[in-house]
Amino acid sequence: MTIDDYRNERLRKLEEIRQLGIDPYPAKSFRTTKISPIISDFEKYNDQTVTIAGRIVAIRSFGKLAFVKVRDISDEVQIFMTQKDLEDDKLFNTKRLKLLDTGDFIEATGKVGKSSTGEISVFADFVRLLGKTLRPLPGRDGFTNKEERYRRRYVDMNVNPEVRERLVRRSKFWQATRQFMLNHGFIEVNVPVLEHTTGGADATPFTTHMDALDEDFYLRISHELPLKRLLGGGFEKVFDIGPRFRNEGIDDEHLPEHIAFESYAAYEDYEDGMNLYEDMLKYVAKETWGTLKFHVQNFDIDLENNGKPWPRIKYADLLKQEYNVDVFNPNREQLCQILRDEFAKSEDKNDTAAKKSLEHTLETATTPHLIDHVWKLIRKRSAGPFWLVEEPLELSPLAKKNPDNPKVTERFHPVIAGTEMGNGFSELNDPLDQLERFKEQQAARDAGDTEAQMLDIDFVEMLEYGMPPACGWGNSERNFWLLEGVSGREAVPFPIIKSKV
Repeated sequence: MTIDDYRNERLRKLEEIRQLGIDPYPAKSFRTTKISPIISDFEKYNDQTVTIAGRIVAIRSFGKLAFVKVRDISDEVQIFMTQKDLEDDKLFNTKRLKLLDTGDFIEATGKVGKSSTGEISVFADFVRLLGKTLRPLPGRDGFTNKEERYRRRYVDMNVNPEVRERLVRRSKFWQATRQFMLNHGFIEVNVPVLEHTTGGADATPFTTHMDALDEDFYLRISHELPLKRLLGGGFEKVFDIGPRFRNEGIDDEHLPEHIAFESYAAYEDYEDGMNLYEDMLKYVAKETWGTLKFHVQNFDIDLENNGKPWPRIKYADLLKQEYNVDVFNPNREQLCQILRDEFAKSEDKNDTAAKKSLEHTLETATTPHLIDHVWKLIRKRSAGPFWLVEEPLELSPLAKKNPDNPKVTERFHPVIAGTEMGNGFSELNDPLDQLERFKEQQAARDAGDTEAQMLDIDFVEMLEYGMPPACGWGNSERNFWLLEGVSGREAVPFPIIKSKV
């Protein structure tokens, strides 16, 4: 049978149900309990009358008897149905079972007990229809194509319950992040998504138009600059959790729209930040997964680090050690050759498109960006956890210079399983220094670097009114994807995919 055949048959049943005077889509359910407590605390519910509700996942009919398996978000249970007379003609028994299909939503009222085979069941006195489905759910084995799964995520969650369970953990991840910050005296403040000037990261923004003002706006690429304006306004500890938008490629580690978290603490520096956010990352992991040990991307990770603080490794030392690169006096040809040599060893070495992309990068990227590409080669093979510190000034336009070495900044990244799991700074609060760095970024942008930051003169003006020294930190839901062991599109409810009807 084709999908049209199944749909036409269900439409016929829907019409028959309506002719019986039954509303196939009632507004209210009278559920008294979820299914999970019945299973986990059977002795409490045994011989008690309950009303459960959920989706039919299986039907077995034996004439006057039927067993219907029903699932809600918590668990599934068997409903035992008989051909007893119904006082209410709006209800269902085995005589009307043929009008129900797998996928339909029903409500069942009856006593809890065990079947002759010992299976916990609800012995239904009556069943109500809550929602008639017109399309059958595919079988698990027949619904494995990623594009179709992403396009019909609502089907995917039913066929593959682990997808829904993953989204529950995603919620716990952000709940734990929020709770940790609240426990440490931070105040959550939601900042705008639409901005006249966007900044706080190296990324290409999306643009939109506001009819009311007849002006173009950018969708934020970062929460940073508005949150730091709050520090200038007298707040001392602030954070925000919400979406940000970066008009870039889609791969396992990048989605153009994703949830991110940023926080700022006045009168603290990057040393304070590393202490706080190491504790936060551990807390969030424990609350979300119940462990600090993970196996991801062929790395065995222990966030506890045998009870010791995570090591702190300098950016320049690491590149010197691994590739003999002097980040303060870089040789562009050396950087290009390193990237070509590593590409020749990679799985993409015979991919013509990947090779063209590399050559385009080598030709157009700034020297600091080439240094960053070389660092990423090291990062990908680093298990961690460790803190990468003192990134060069050219790569950190919003961070304070290190007073002991003005060529580097007080910036820090946690590196875990080949990924940077956050980004922190001792924040720049010198308005004249900030203006000069913005000018350098704007010049790079004017020269064609679409990811360079814009000159935000209003932010500079805020700094001229005064902002206290502060430590800033941000991480995205990439942390969740990594420790969950899946790609970004597997870990969000409705991943971006090309439109198709």
